[in-house]
Amino acid sequence: MDVVALVGPSGTGKSHRALQVAQEHNADAIIDDGILIKDGHIIAGESAKTEKNKIMAVKRAIFVLPGHAEEVREAIQKIQPHRILIIGTSENMVHKIAQTLKLPSIQLIVRIEDIASRAEMDLARFHRVKEGKHIIPVPTIELKPHFSGYLVDPLQSIFKRSRVRRRKLGEKSIVRPVFSYYGKLIIDDRVILAVVNKILKDVENIENVKKVTVGHLVKGEENRGLQITCEVVLNYGSHIPTLVEQTQSKIREAVEFTTGMIVHSINIVVKALYVDIKR
Repeated sequence: MDVVALVGPSGTGKSHRALQVAQEHNADAIIDDGILIKDGHIIAGESAKTEKNKIMAVKRAIFVLPGHAEEVREAIQKIQPHRILIIGTSENMVHKIAQTLKLPSIQLIVRIEDIASRAEMDLARFHRVKEGKHIIPVPTIELKPHFSGYLVDPLQSIFKRSRVRRRKLGEKSIVRPVFSYYGKLIIDDRVILAVVNKILKDVENIENVKKVTVGHLVKGEENRGLQITCEVVLNYGSHIPTLVEQTQSKIREAVEFTTGMIVHSINIVVKALYVDIKR
């Protein structure tokens, strides 16, 4: 099984071009926004666009909700696709999805700016931001049983007045998720700091938390994820590499699950060792 990816900022037309990219690279399955698609059918998963708020939608898209990744992994094992196309907003995101679903390493990454013009991406962003329209690369007749949001083109995709229309190869659906009405979601850094500090204070062998800082990887207007640095004092006697690795894992899991944001790196700086002379 091979894996390729299509990467680009949110709202630039990736899902619109997914079927084209899949065909050009001989991918017979697509993973897009939390669902596994094969031959125009939703095989497993649940679309992030069915969620009622943006945080849950992001969690759904990166497969961190309980049971979601397991369902899709089992379906992949069952259908045994030749090549899978993963769609995501950043390289880190598609690599994380591949890792979560236990897929082979991504062999090729296609960037939206290499296959779409600036004018085309701007038009796609206009429809996303101003009109709340999202694309799902499956026919509306296939999507209907799986989707509880607003179908923008339900009748036009299935019927015309004079006759029943045959389903077109590569047909897509236009939807308007409930969360698109709620405007832009901003997660304040204080929320992330609170989550990180809570994790650090619950770690038994961390004596004191000196400082936690949150950095953002930004490209243009797109926030690509977080870089977190923690300065701590440890109790003497613990195995530092093991403790640091376990703490990093706990922080990553908590922050990504709570906020839906991708954590690129977690740096833990040990400032000192605390020795309890009373022992």
